[in-house]
Amino acid sequence: MYNNSKVAKAVRIAMMFGAGAAAAISAPAFAAEDEAGEMKDVERISVTGSRIKRTDLEGSIPVTVIDRAAIDFSGQTSVSDLLRNTSFNAAGSFRPQSGSSAQGVSQVNLRGLGAERSLILVDGRRLPKSPSTGNAQDLNSIPMAAIERIEILSDGASAVYGSDAIAGVINVITRKDFNGVELRLGASEISLPSDGGEREEGSAVFGASNDRSSVIAGVSWNSRDIIFEHDYPWVSPGASSFGVNVKKDAGYKSIISQAECDGLENFNFGSAGNCGYNFNATNANEASTANQSAFLKADYEINDDWRLFSHTLISKTKSFGRYAPSLNDAGDAAYLSDDSPNNPYNPNSAFYDAAYAAELEARREADRAEDLANGDDPRDPELAQIRHRFAALGNRDNEIDNWSTDFMIGVEGEIGGFAVDFGARKNKTKTYGIGRNYLMGSNARTAMDSGAYMLNDPFGDRFTTDAARSDYDSLLSGLKVTTARIGTFEQEEVFGSVAFDVMEMQGGTLQAVVGAEYRKEDYSDTYDSLSEAGQVGGSSGNSAGGGRNVKGAFFEALFPVMDGLEFTVAGRYDKYSDYGSDFSPKVSLKYDVMDGLVFRASYGEGFRAPTLDILTAKPAPDNPSVSDAPSCLNFGEAADCDVQVNAITLANKKMGSESSEQLSLGLAYQPSDWLNFSADYYQIEISNMIRFFGADTILTREQTGDPIPAGLGVERLSNGGIQLITQGYANEGKWEISGLDLNVNTTFDFNDAGMLKQSLQFSHQFDSKIDGGRNTIKDTGEPQQRATLTNSYTWKNLDLTWNMNMIGSQYEDVTQVADGSVERTGNIATWITHDLQATYSFDTGTKISFGMQNAFEKEPQLSSFSGRNYNFNLYDAYGRITYLRLAQSF
Repeated sequence: MYNNSKVAKAVRIAMMFGAGAAAAISAPAFAAEDEAGEMKDVERISVTGSRIKRTDLEGSIPVTVIDRAAIDFSGQTSVSDLLRNTSFNAAGSFRPQSGSSAQGVSQVNLRGLGAERSLILVDGRRLPKSPSTGNAQDLNSIPMAAIERIEILSDGASAVYGSDAIAGVINVITRKDFNGVELRLGASEISLPSDGGEREEGSAVFGASNDRSSVIAGVSWNSRDIIFEHDYPWVSPGASSFGVNVKKDAGYKSIISQAECDGLENFNFGSAGNCGYNFNATNANEASTANQSAFLKADYEINDDWRLFSHTLISKTKSFGRYAPSLNDAGDAAYLSDDSPNNPYNPNSAFYDAAYAAELEARREADRAEDLANGDDPRDPELAQIRHRFAALGNRDNEIDNWSTDFMIGVEGEIGGFAVDFGARKNKTKTYGIGRNYLMGSNARTAMDSGAYMLNDPFGDRFTTDAARSDYDSLLSGLKVTTARIGTFEQEEVFGSVAFDVMEMQGGTLQAVVGAEYRKEDYSDTYDSLSEAGQVGGSSGNSAGGGRNVKGAFFEALFPVMDGLEFTVAGRYDKYSDYGSDFSPKVSLKYDVMDGLVFRASYGEGFRAPTLDILTAKPAPDNPSVSDAPSCLNFGEAADCDVQVNAITLANKKMGSESSEQLSLGLAYQPSDWLNFSADYYQIEISNMIRFFGADTILTREQTGDPIPAGLGVERLSNGGIQLITQGYANEGKWEISGLDLNVNTTFDFNDAGMLKQSLQFSHQFDSKIDGGRNTIKDTGEPQQRATLTNSYTWKNLDLTWNMNMIGSQYEDVTQVADGSVERTGNIATWITHDLQATYSFDTGTKISFGMQNAFEKEPQLSSFSGRNYNFNLYDAYGRITYLRLAQSF
């Protein structure tokens, strides 16, 4: 049996290694001898990734803790920004983007395996998915003020938590045992660009407790202003083929003169003879966000053996995004009738083009001949196809409100030596989206065919009288559509488990836990009827919805084989009502090699269930911005321009679950009181992989020659320009990654001169291969290393912090060469930023913090990525963020 000093030392070492207590619920204590030989009670606590409550926190799986002090020292105002900067967020993650269907959502992407493979928990229970995406969770719904610490399990955990825990688990532990009042206010501003991006934050937390009960409650808010693309000095005009163009010569050519094109606001004439639109003149780079949250956590001890606990979280996030004016990509609006005064095929049109008319007629004759040769009736004649930007309607403005409510109640107690817990939880996320100034396709076609709307005068400058101008404004109003989107994701669950001691073994007590869960999920994402019918120009997405239930049963057992050697066996069975079932086993081992040195290893299998959005979504049109040289050149722009293209996203109702195998090996060592470190090797293999193939991924794979799943791909014009990109999900095959995590911690106590603590978290990826193909590590967007180094110095009432954040280098261009091999050229340099903070605590309970993130104003290296000038998910372009924060405790 462990003695008390050994337990204390294990706890101290584990906390320094970054392992921490995971749950606010404690199990019954067990007896241990202190150094005097007297029996003392030592409380068992649980660690993220295991349901076994234990005394030794440095277990067989790696857990990293971000405590409340580290959260404050980071200077971050939201959970999403805090986690974006961790080394585990290898390839960056999604954050609020103007013009995106998930505009107000923030995610985390552990190991670069995708947000949908990174499970987010709150007090050990899974956070519901965002209805904006349907396949991943939204970190914006978690109030920063409610957090006591965040634990990151960098190992697979489907054997404990079920689906999605392939890349790892993030467990947000909410506050407990807080007494008094804490008020906070803060504000910050950015240096890039010079306008926009200002931030505010605040919170109020109240707590009280007595011998049997405790209550903690609070409210918090934060906001961030919108940032426009044109405010950045490096942004050049964007090239969109949706200007005033007709499909001609396998490309798109202007039907108006250069002078007419350049005379229209934000339109420009290209060297290839086309009239384009500069979408960067009006759209926002980053959407504004504002979060308001409230939480309540209560705990009541019914008697010495039983206690009742509950938590309630309510959150609202508002987001505003602006995108360039609508385009005629919906339904009949993409074509003109032969007798339209806007049609260059029409001899009576002011835009008549004899060469174009002959080309169109030749195409019609070829189609007729082909139909007759095949014995088919000649089909309808091909119409003039145009691409136009309805700038006179104004910018597309999107307002998103995301609501989240979460209520849980549970009971924990002891019956005859069995530790029992059970409870129920209900949560709901809801999204309301309003889009203004979108295009009504059928009305636009009528207006263009009648001549009421002329492509060379979209703003109606030809009208000079008030009455005529008023009539034209009414016409434009009739072309506008206000879109609506309402999404919900409801989750109801009941859960329970029983933990018990089985028998005494040579190394201690064999402990076990068994339990079961039932979860019901209902998802809906409903667009307005016009959007569903494909009649709205400039809009993307379509409705989806469905429901299912999940039944799960799990077990876990801890075998202390001998003093210093233990292994854990766990397994979980999940049955889904819509697609099938999965079983996830895991075995892990911990061995105390010598005093202070721990060897740990684990092997597990996991899975990710296909999400309801994948199985139920209707076809959704899209207009992504991409960097595609043939399309840019076709449009008379530089080869590295940003160009908007047509795309469509399709659902896959036959999608199955993906499975994974994880192996990890690690060492944790404390050679002295001031130094400890750990190193963990991991290897993950995902089979039957579920992956979304978006426009950028498809184009990259086309360029490099890597495989593209059947049914997805790029349709190109005869001159190489993009006609249509078909996006969607598919079970791709096998994805293999491996890497190493290093954690080094030092503590230097200078007595009266203060204390210095340092922590280095370093992640290095060795391989990332799909279907046994080439290693893509260091391709654009896949850095090989990420690291954070924190330095905190405390002297009396003064705290000084210096944090360094590093993102490794990547190649800028990846190209398939003639012999089929891949050539990688260019360099996106290693990116290092420095965060500084000074905090002074007064004896009155007042605390003032002044800080700067990215103090030396490091800019991201410019390199086209997904239609932007830099990798928006991996880097930020805020420049220096200067902030001031005031806190008062009573």
